[in-house]
Amino acid sequence: MTLTFFDIEWGLFLGGLGLFLYGIVLMGDGLKAFAGDKLRVYIDKYTSKPWQGFLIGLIITAIIQSSSATTSICIGFIRAGLMTLEQAAGIIIGANIGTTVTAFLIGLDVGAISVYLIFIGAFMLLFFNKQKLQEIAKIVVGFGILFYSLTLMGDTLEQLRYVPEFMAFAQACTDNPFIGLFGGIILTMAMQSSSASIGIIQLFYMSGAITFKGVIPFLYGANIGTCITAILASIGGNTTAKRAAVFHLSFNIIGATIGMILMDPLYNLMTFLTNNFGINPMMEIALTHILFNVVASIVVFPFIGKMCALIKKIVPGEEPKKLEINTDELVPSNFPVVATALTAAERFIGEMKNCVSLNIANTKKYVNLDADDDELFDEIKGREKIIDKLDNAITNFLTNLHFNEMSEDTSKALTLQLEVVKNLERIGDILVNVAEFSKMVHDDDGNFSAAAYDELDQLFTKVDHMLNESFEYMDTNDITTYERLMNEEAMVDNMEYNFRKNHFVRMAKKECSGAVASSVYADILSNIERMADHCMNIAKTSFEVKNTQ
Repeated sequence: MTLTFFDIEWGLFLGGLGLFLYGIVLMGDGLKAFAGDKLRVYIDKYTSKPWQGFLIGLIITAIIQSSSATTSICIGFIRAGLMTLEQAAGIIIGANIGTTVTAFLIGLDVGAISVYLIFIGAFMLLFFNKQKLQEIAKIVVGFGILFYSLTLMGDTLEQLRYVPEFMAFAQACTDNPFIGLFGGIILTMAMQSSSASIGIIQLFYMSGAITFKGVIPFLYGANIGTCITAILASIGGNTTAKRAAVFHLSFNIIGATIGMILMDPLYNLMTFLTNNFGINPMMEIALTHILFNVVASIVVFPFIGKMCALIKKIVPGEEPKKLEINTDELVPSNFPVVATALTAAERFIGEMKNCVSLNIANTKKYVNLDADDDELFDEIKGREKIIDKLDNAITNFLTNLHFNEMSEDTSKALTLQLEVVKNLERIGDILVNVAEFSKMVHDDDGNFSAAAYDELDQLFTKVDHMLNESFEYMDTNDITTYERLMNEEAMVDNMEYNFRKNHFVRMAKKECSGAVASSVYADILSNIERMADHCMNIAKTSFEVKNTQ
C-alpha cells in the first residue's frame, strides 16, 4: 500500500498533539501546585554546592516533569542575585536527567487505562472542593490525557510507513545522523519542551516510521533544543543569568558531541538489552535517553568549575553581589555581649533593607512594563522570600537574647530594631501585592495611561527616598531629616488623594485601557501610600526611642 501526505488523517494527529501538549502542561501544573512553594525553598536552601544543586535539579525536575520550569526558576534566582553560576550549573545538569521521567512514563505504555484516569480525575475535579484534591485531580487528568493522546497520534503516525517521501527522510536520518540531530534541535525549539518532542519521536519509532539508529541523534538534538528556554529567560538579565544560559547550551552541545562519538556503542548496548529483556519500543527510547543523559552528566560534572571559569571569560562582565541570606550565625549563645549582638542584628537589618530597596526598584519597573515579564515577577517574589527569612531570623534572635541586666538604653535599641524589621517586612509584602495587581493587568493585555504611569513613578520615587531617609535619620538623629520625612509623608497622602481623583476623571473620559487596569489602579495607589506610612513608622519609632527619657 502506498499513501501520500494528503492521505494521512492529519486532523486526528493534530488533535492528539494538542491533547498531548495539554496533558503535559496540566500534569506539570498539578504537580507544581501540589508541591507548592517548597520547590523554590529547596532550590534556594540546598544548592550551596554543585552536587547539592545536581540532586535538587534532578529531583524537582522529576517531580514537575519540566526541565524548562526548573531552569526558569533557577534563572529567576540568578537574576535576583540569589544564586551563583556554580550553583546554577549543578541544577542544570541534574535537570537534564530529571526531564527523562516523562519519556519513561510514556514507555510504561499504560494507554489501556488512560480513559479511566480521565474519568477519575474529572470526577474529582467536579465533586471535590479541597485544594489539594483538586491539584491531585489535575495530575490524574493530565496523566490520562497524555496517554490517550498517544493512542490518537499513534494511529495516524503508523500510516507514515506507507508514505515513500517520509520513509526516504527517515532513511536519510539513519544514514546521516546529523539530519536527526538538527531535526531534534528544531522541533524542540519550536515546542520549547524536550519531553514533548521526545514523546513524538517515541511514537514515530513505535509505529515503525523511523529506525532506532535514526532516533538516537534526535535525542541529542532535543537536549540542545530545550536550551532555548534558558536563553529566552536570560534575555535582559544580569551577567550571571547569561552565563547560566551559555553553560546550559555548552553542556548539552558537549553531551551531544560525546553522544555522536559513542553512538554505535550505545546502539549496540540498547539493541542487546532490548533483544534479551523484551523492552517495548517506547521504553527502549526512554532508557536510551536516560542512559545518554546520565553518561553525559558523569563526564561533565567533574569539570563544572573549569567550565564556569571558561564561560566567565567568554561572557565578560561583573557578577551581581550574591545577597547574604545565611543567617546561621544569628544564635543568641554566640553573642554574650549585648553590643556585639545588636551590631550583628543591625548588619542583617541592613541586608533586609537592601532587599526591600531592590524590590522597590524592580516593582516600579514591573508596573511600568507594557507586557508581562515572568522572570522579573519571579525576582520580586524570590527576593520577598529572602525578606521573610531575614524577618524570622532577626526577630527570633532579638526576642531570645537574655542578658542578666539589660539597661534601658539597650532595651530601647532592641525595641527599635524589632520595629524596623517588622516595618520592612510589611513593605516587602506590599510590594508583592503591587506586583500581583500589575500581573493581573499584564495578563489582561491591558496597561495604564501615560498620566497614570507618571503618577505611579512619582509615588515610587517618593517611597524609595523616604526609606533611605528613615535609615539616615536612625543613624544621625538629625531633626531636620525627621521633619523632612513628616512633610514627605503628608505629601504622599495628598498625592495619593489627588491621583485617585485624576484616575476617576480619566475613567469618566474613557481614557483607561482595560477593565482590570481601571479596577486595580486605585488599589496600587493605596498600597504605595501604605509603604510610605511604614517608612515613617521607622522614623517615628527611632524618634521616640532616642528622644524620650
